This record gives sequence, C-alpha cells and structure tokens, in this order.
Amino acid sequence: MAKTKTSFFCQNCGAQYAKWMGQCKSCYEWNTIVEEVIQKEEKRNWKQTTSIKKANKALAINEISLDKEDRISTKNNELNRVLGGGLVKGSMLLLGGEPGIGKSTLLLQIALTMPKKVLYVSGEESQSQIKMRAERIQKNNTSCLILTETNTQNIFRAIEEVTPEVIVIDSIQTLYTDYIDASPGSISQIRETTAELIKFAKETATPVLLIGHITKDGNIAGPKILEHMVDVVLQFEGDRNHTYRILRANKNRFGSTSELGIYEMQSIGLREVDNPSEILISQKEDDLSGTAIAATLEGVRPLMIEVQALVSTAVYGTPQRSATGYDLKRLNMLLAVLEKRAGFRLGAKDVFLNIAGGIKVDDPAIDLAVISAILSSNEDEAIPQDFCFAAEIGLAGEIRPVNRVEQRILEAEKLGFHKIFISKFNKISKPNYTIKIVKVTKVEDIFANLFT
Repeated sequence: MAKTKTSFFCQNCGAQYAKWMGQCKSCYEWNTIVEEVIQKEEKRNWKQTTSIKKANKALAINEISLDKEDRISTKNNELNRVLGGGLVKGSMLLLGGEPGIGKSTLLLQIALTMPKKVLYVSGEESQSQIKMRAERIQKNNTSCLILTETNTQNIFRAIEEVTPEVIVIDSIQTLYTDYIDASPGSISQIRETTAELIKFAKETATPVLLIGHITKDGNIAGPKILEHMVDVVLQFEGDRNHTYRILRANKNRFGSTSELGIYEMQSIGLREVDNPSEILISQKEDDLSGTAIAATLEGVRPLMIEVQALVSTAVYGTPQRSATGYDLKRLNMLLAVLEKRAGFRLGAKDVFLNIAGGIKVDDPAIDLAVISAILSSNEDEAIPQDFCFAAEIGLAGEIRPVNRVEQRILEAEKLGFHKIFISKFNKISKPNYTIKIVKVTKVEDIFANLFT
C-alpha cells in the first residue's frame, strides 16, 4: 500500500492542488478548494482478481473493421429518440436534473419495462421504498433486480453473481470505493467510482446508467471531468409546477444532441408524449389577441408551439422587457426592428413574451411568430387559430428563409392548420399542399395580411 497523503481539490472544476488556496486558478471561483485524504493502492481494478489482458495493437485506419452498432432498445420511444436508437453496449450514460423532477422514476420505469436483466442499484432508497414506487407506476418485471448498496466492491461482487445486461446506479454521488479514503460525494470519490464503472462497462460491454445530482447553478455536481468521462450526458428538466418534463442530450458520442424527448408526469409515473404539438398549444374557445403559433424543429421532430405576447403602456415610466422560454436579447432586437424598419412605436410600452408549455426555444424560425404575437397584442386584434408561422427576421426587417421548411409545412397540415406564413425565398419542391402557403418578404407584408 502506498503512503497516505493529503491533497486539495476544487469542488467546482475538480482541479488538484498541493496546498490550500483561496481562489481556484482553473475556474477562478473563491472558497471552493477542500482538503481530501487520498490513499492510493498499487492496483485498482473493478474486479478483485488480477486480469491478464493483451496490449492493443496499433492499426491503420483502413485496417479497422467496422461492425454494425449494436443497440439495446429501452422500450421507451422518447429515450430511444434522444439516444439515437437505444443504448449502445458498453456505453456510460449520465442523467442529471433537479431534485424531485423524476430522474429515479424515469430510470425505474425503463428498468421495469426493458426485456433484459437489469440490476437497479440504489444508494438513496431502501428496497421497500423502490417496491412502493414500482407499485405506484404499475410496473412489474421479474428480470429487474434491486440492490441497495453504496460500496463499489460489494456492487461488483453482486454483478458477478447475477450477471446483468444493463445496470442503473442511483446515484453516483452516493457511491464510494475502498481505494480512496474520502467521504462519498467528494471530488476524488466521484472520479474514482466513475472510473471503476467505466472500466467495467468497457470490458464487459454492459451499458451503465448513472443518475447525477446537480448544483444550485444547474450543473452536475462533482468535477467537470465526470461529464468528459461518460459517453452520454442527458438533462431532465421542467418546472415542478407543470406536468411536462423535457429530456435533452447535452453530449452524445453515438448520436445527435439536437433531439428532444417529452414526458408528462402523472400519478402513475411518466407518460411518453407522442404528439407534443397538441400539449404546447393552449385549448381555448375564443380568439385572443397576442398569441401566434410557430412551426419549430427540435432535432428531427417538428413542433407547433404557442407564442404569447402582451404589449401595454409602461406604468412606471421605464418600459419593461421580459421573456420566458425565449432569448431576451433576441426579443430586444426584434422590437428594435419593428421600431426602426416598420415604424411601430413600442419604445414606450411594456412587452412581455412567453412560450407556452414551459419549454425553452432557440430556433430562429419562431421570429415571425414572435413579431406577429407582439403586433396582435399591440393592435388588440386576434390572429386566427388556424394560422401558423415559420421564418426568421433580419435586422433590415426582411423575412429570411429557414431550413427544412417542408417538414414544418407537413406538420402544420397534419394538425389541421389552414394557412402558414413563410419566407418568399424558401424553395418548396412539392407543388400541392392542402394548407395554404403565404410567402412574405418584409414585416410590413405580415401586418398587411393579418390586420388590414
């Protein structure tokens, strides 16, 4: 056994120092460096026994045989879409999110519905608590095994006994290894336990799903290297006051990071939302001013979302600008375009913007819907509910084309919209659509079509 020594780690970025410092030189945060006792052994392996492994040989890139990527279906269409088709064998997945958002519920549902032998390891709940949750979500699967353990050496012994095909860890911050003399959740423990699990996953081709806590800033707790070590980083987000949850991929070595999964939190667990456009558009009987429907894209999935705007006289003298689910700087830019290019006097008025459904959108194609909703509220005239918009606004007030416009048109047509406004410069290959396509070039054209 090597000599025990003390080292200092930054709790924010994981940088290591030989002595304590007030400010981290890597991330420049103050008072984040803590002392940890490290006890290094000569051998660190996920197995207790010594494994003899031949060294890999360097090959030319044209000599490497490319096998078809073998994926394991999770029987959850939303998660499969975000992952790019399912779990890759030997991959390491990290799921982060706020407390109470539904991380454990999501992975327990997946563990109970997968047709594989799954080992669900919990360091936060007892087996009876997990059983109660399984009964609440009305799932039962004899091939799902529950283990309550936090020591990685004991976990690996259980793995050798039951030989699972998929492993779920809830959560990585509760695990600890005997090779490090530090408390669970510390920088060194998180880094070491993750390294052991990654070594196990790669050697046995077993996918491992980790749940990670987040800090008050919304970042995954622990060293930043944790996100670099794993193959996939998923973010589970949503407002706890709303029932809808959104699953995004911040990192994915085996697929796109632009896909989106939507769930609805119910008393019996998380329900997959197959058609998110219906839940993102408010159901109302009367036409109301200040609302417009935008055709946006998240990955390969088209979404119809409702943009709500409120324009009123500034009561306190200084006009207020507020945006929920939309970039405030881009809102200010669009208001400046309306003021300068189209002649609308909005400088002395309060403008509030909201994306219905509690989601965040950064697609520039919703610019036209934002402009239309603002003009509708300013004129106090409602836009017909069967109108939708898909175009970007330039600084000169021109209507710019957006990509994959035909996919947006088909989604609007499928949902029963009668008219869609797009840029005149968008090229459409299909000549005939049931929906009427209105091509515009300037902001003034939109005002003329909607309010005159």
